[in-house]
Amino acid sequence: MSTTTLPTQPASRPAAPPLQKETTAGNYFVANYPPFAYWKQDRVSEFQAALERPPAPGVDLGLYAHIPFCRKRCHFCYFKVYTDKDSSQIRSYLDALLKDLAAYANKPFIGGRKPRFIYFGGGTPSYLSPDQLKLLTDGMKQLLPWDAAEEVTFEAEPGTLTDHKLKAIRDLGVTRLSLGIEHFDDHILEINGRAHRSKEIIRAYNYAREIGFPQINIDLIAGMVEETEVNWRECVRQTIEMSPDSVTIYEMEIPFNTTIYQQMKAEGKLVAPVADWETKRRWVSYAFSELEKAGYSVGSAYTAVKDPQRTRFVYRDRLWAGADLLSLGVASFGHLGGTHYQNYHDFEPYVARVEGGELPIFRALTPTSEERLIREFVLQLKLGHVSRAYFREKFGIELTERFAEPLRRLQDWGFLRIEGDQVRLNREGLLQVDRLLHEFFLPQHRNARYA
Repeated sequence: MSTTTLPTQPASRPAAPPLQKETTAGNYFVANYPPFAYWKQDRVSEFQAALERPPAPGVDLGLYAHIPFCRKRCHFCYFKVYTDKDSSQIRSYLDALLKDLAAYANKPFIGGRKPRFIYFGGGTPSYLSPDQLKLLTDGMKQLLPWDAAEEVTFEAEPGTLTDHKLKAIRDLGVTRLSLGIEHFDDHILEINGRAHRSKEIIRAYNYAREIGFPQINIDLIAGMVEETEVNWRECVRQTIEMSPDSVTIYEMEIPFNTTIYQQMKAEGKLVAPVADWETKRRWVSYAFSELEKAGYSVGSAYTAVKDPQRTRFVYRDRLWAGADLLSLGVASFGHLGGTHYQNYHDFEPYVARVEGGELPIFRALTPTSEERLIREFVLQLKLGHVSRAYFREKFGIELTERFAEPLRRLQDWGFLRIEGDQVRLNREGLLQVDRLLHEFFLPQHRNARYA
C-alpha cells in the first residue's frame, strides 16, 4: 500500500506540542462533538421538532437506558449515580423509564424502526434485582421489540452478581456483558472507592463464562490512585490469564464532579494524586503489547479483542457512524434525527417531568453539516484508521483536502500517515488520540470547557 505525504509548507517541520505531564482536573475523553458545553436549554425545541419528522433512510436506531444506582460512589466517578435510593424510589424510576419510552414509541422519528443495539449503562445496571430487571426489560420489549437487535450490552459491577442474577441477565437476551473490574488488586480497589474485591471478580466471571454469554468484556483503568508499575503489570497478567473476549482500558481522568477533585479543591491542589499522562500512556502501551502477544488485536484507542471476526462493538461503531440513539434516564445523552439532547441531570426533576407527561429534556443542539462531519471523523479516528471513501460518499468531501492542515500537522509530528484509502494513526498517536482530536475542532470549540 502506498503512503501519501501531504504537501509540506516551506517552514521547517514543527515539533509536536509537548505532552501535558501532570493529571489536572477536567475532561480529557472526547465523547461527542460539538462539546457538551454548547448544548443549550433554549435549543430543546429543535429536538421536539426532530421527533415529528420521519427518520432518514438507512439510519439505525439504538436504545440506551441509564441505571443510576450504585452500592458506593467511586472516587473517580463522574456519572450521575445515587447510593441512597430505596426500593420504592427505584420502582418509581423504572416506571418513569418506561413511561418515557412510551412517549417516544409512536413518534414519527421511530417510523416503524426497531432498535439494532441496546445498552444498559450506569451507575450499575446489575444493582437492580432480577425482578426489577424483568419488569424493566419486559416493558421495553413491549414498546420497542428487541427481535432486530444485533447486540444487547449490560454493564455490571462484579460484587452485585450472584449466580441467580447472572442467569437472569443472560435470560433477558444480553449478548455482551461488560464487567467493571478496573483492577484486580484489593488495596487499589479499596482506596479508589470500588465496592467489589478480587474474589468477587473471579467468581462472577467464571459463572458468566459457564452460562454462555456470547461476549464478555472487562474494563480496566490505567493510573488509579496508588497504582504502581508492579501492580499494573500484575493486573495485565491476570487479565490475560482470565482471557476475556475483549478488554477496554481507559486512562484515568479527573473531571470536576469527582470526589477526587473535591478533595483536591479542599486541599488547594492542582495536580491529581494519580499517575501522570506519560505514565498512563506507557502503561496502556504495555497492556496492548502484552495482549497482542497473547493473540489479541488492538481495535481502538481503548480496546483489544481476542477474535475480531466474532467480537464486535456494535453500539460504538454505529454511534460513531451517525446512528440515532434514543436515551432514557437521568442525565443521559442521545441523538435523534440530527439533534443531540440530554435529559435532566437530577433524579427528582427527571421523574417528576415524566410523571407529569413531559419529555424530560434539559438541553439540546442541532449540529451543522460541518459539525456532523467533524463529529464522525474525530470519533472514527479513535479506531486508529478512517476511510476516505466513506467520507467522500457520505459527505461529498475529500478528507485530505478538508482537513489538510491538521492532517499535515499530525503527519509532521510523526503520529499519522495516509495509505491509499486509509488515514491511519500509529500506536503513539492512538495512545494520545483524545488530545490530538482537538486539532480538527472548529476554532470556537478548541479551548472551551468540554462538558
